[in-house]
Amino acid sequence: MMWRYVAGGVSALLLVAAGFLLFNGRARPPSPLVAAPAQAAGQAESLPDAVPEASERTREQKRFDRYDKDRNGAVTREEYLAQRRKAYAKLDANHDGQLSFDEWAVKATTKFAEADKDKSGAMNSREFATTAVKRSPRPRADCPPAPSPKEEDS
Repeated sequence: MMWRYVAGGVSALLLVAAGFLLFNGRARPPSPLVAAPAQAAGQAESLPDAVPEASERTREQKRFDRYDKDRNGAVTREEYLAQRRKAYAKLDANHDGQLSFDEWAVKATTKFAEADKDKSGAMNSREFATTAVKRSPRPRADCPPAPSPKEEDS
């Protein structure tokens, strides 16, 4: 008698999964890209000859290069630990070579205090956004500017 409940439950799950796949397979959102107008013969000449290419260096290769100070293609133990030593030295306030919890917590409490501009003891979403890790901006691709609507009409 119990097998009927199990069979009913499994069949219900299969029907839900089939319905999900069926509806998601057909639903395609419209493309947010605007269709490019047909180019006139005169505009084709203004395009650059070479297509801009992305850098082949990955994020990991760039990170490796930051550590490889002598640029010999290998990161030695000293090169690797140099970055850690700098960060550790900044936290070790009394320079005794040991990091206490209080010394470690100073960075977090300082960061919170700097972000809490209204000194309310809590951060709103705008204040919290200032605590995000700052990343260096990626260089933009050197692409030609898009033609203005006036240029397309002529």
